[in-house]
Amino acid sequence: MLLGRIGVWSVGLTHGDRAEAREVAAELEALGYGTLWLGGIPGDNPQADLAAAAEVLAATRRTVVATACLSIWTHTPDQLAAAYRALPAADRARLVTGLAVSHAPFAEHYRQPLTAMRRYLDALDAIGAGPPPSARLIGAHRPRMTQLAAARTAGTQPYLVDTYYTARARALLGVGPLLAPVQTVVPLTDPIAARAAARTVLAPYLTLPNLTRTWLDSGFTEADLQHGGSDRLVDRLVAWGDTERIATHVTSHLQAGADHVAVHVVAEYPRAFPRAAWRDLASLLPTA
Repeated sequence: MLLGRIGVWSVGLTHGDRAEAREVAAELEALGYGTLWLGGIPGDNPQADLAAAAEVLAATRRTVVATACLSIWTHTPDQLAAAYRALPAADRARLVTGLAVSHAPFAEHYRQPLTAMRRYLDALDAIGAGPPPSARLIGAHRPRMTQLAAARTAGTQPYLVDTYYTARARALLGVGPLLAPVQTVVPLTDPIAARAAARTVLAPYLTLPNLTRTWLDSGFTEADLQHGGSDRLVDRLVAWGDTERIATHVTSHLQAGADHVAVHVVAEYPRAFPRAAWRDLASLLPTA
């Protein structure tokens, strides 16, 4: 499945106004974005399995649509397989199902995440009617989950990582498995305003071990994680500035070994659609 080099990761496509989401999906396809990623909000994701994906698929003709990512604690293998089977074959052909273990504060039954993900994939394989391994990926950050993604799915989509992480993940994955990091973007040029907006995105994650250990492995220190995150942390995890500066930051992941980058433009409201920013970036990014 060809994801293109650049896609759009959007909470609005999942949680926003449904009529506008369909209209936006069609425009993003026309702009040339290869994949539309259905983003989530920590602890507040819909329980309708692939319903949002079905809407976006119906509004587009060529673009790949991907869930990013369904929590294995709230979507059982049976539910996922049934929702997948209910989609028309043509839609299934351009659907990627992202799976994740989420984080302990957001998942009531969270425990032994690596074992739980392995068992979840085993159950999907046993059912045989859900998303095939080639159309699955895992939202992985830590090395063993990344290795599981390489062995059992198409690859991985890490969130809130820098290019140092991308290079390390590529070395761990080797050639072949998909590496499609999400790059958070703040289209503001004033450093104070841009970093303040970026910190609102980082805030829910600054105490989550999966991410904090990943950041420490990239050379950050405990001090970088304090007081909303240091400027150094913010500037490496979040692309901000004018369109040219943002595009350079996004493409640096491709240069570090990513196959695809999902661009998450921070909107004034989480469920909004930052259409102007998407249009501006499409003219500078290698969307094909």
